[in-house]
Amino acid sequence: MIKRKKIIKIAIDSPAAAGAGTIGKALSKHYNLFYLDTGKIYRFIAFLKLNYPKKFNTKYIKKKINKLQIKDLSNKNLLSDEIGSEASLISKKKIIRKMVHSFQIKFAYNPPKKYNGSCLDGRDITYNIIPDADFKFYITANAKTRALRRYKELKAFKKEVTYLEVLKSIKKRDKSDLNRKIAPLKKTKDSLLINTTNLNKRACFLKLKKIIDRKLIINGNLQRSFKSSQSRV
Repeated sequence: MIKRKKIIKIAIDSPAAAGAGTIGKALSKHYNLFYLDTGKIYRFIAFLKLNYPKKFNTKYIKKKINKLQIKDLSNKNLLSDEIGSEASLISKKKIIRKMVHSFQIKFAYNPPKKYNGSCLDGRDITYNIIPDADFKFYITANAKTRALRRYKELKAFKKEVTYLEVLKSIKKRDKSDLNRKIAPLKKTKDSLLINTTNLNKRACFLKLKKIIDRKLIINGNLQRSFKSSQSRV
């Protein structure tokens, strides 16, 4: 039996709309990693609760998570502030977190063999999901910048919302994520802080890429593991 080569794991934690998803996708494409935006799992569950309230129970959630495919998380309706607020409440429930946790662990440690590893972003990835990650990043930006990014994203999807409404929602999410008792958002001591307030997508990608490449070269893994796609962001 051929033993699989060591996979590379990247863990990213961040508050809402800090750019973690964009950077996570870019890194995953460049290094050929299996990518998961874990926050969208809770948004998916929130969507189910709001749209199928009569069916919504533990058995129903478990069934949906067991059948969950990455493509299910690309639903544009998951981006709404209503879904986001409900997702924040749902993520506090221990029984739901337990079900989602199992899915995330499987995803992080057992990506399909065609990938070089995995990249996950969320709120508790660096210490709760992949505590032994090869790379840990805490990506953030000030609330006004994050609100503007989310506002533009929502407007691009023809969502009727104002900037002030989005800013209020962002601040509410921050308070909830930082203060919840179960798996709160926090920066671990071994996570590298990346502030994207004054960084565009390309600059942020290159900054993280430089950090990752340096370690991979030191460990002798760059040539072996990452026949990258040389993506541009």
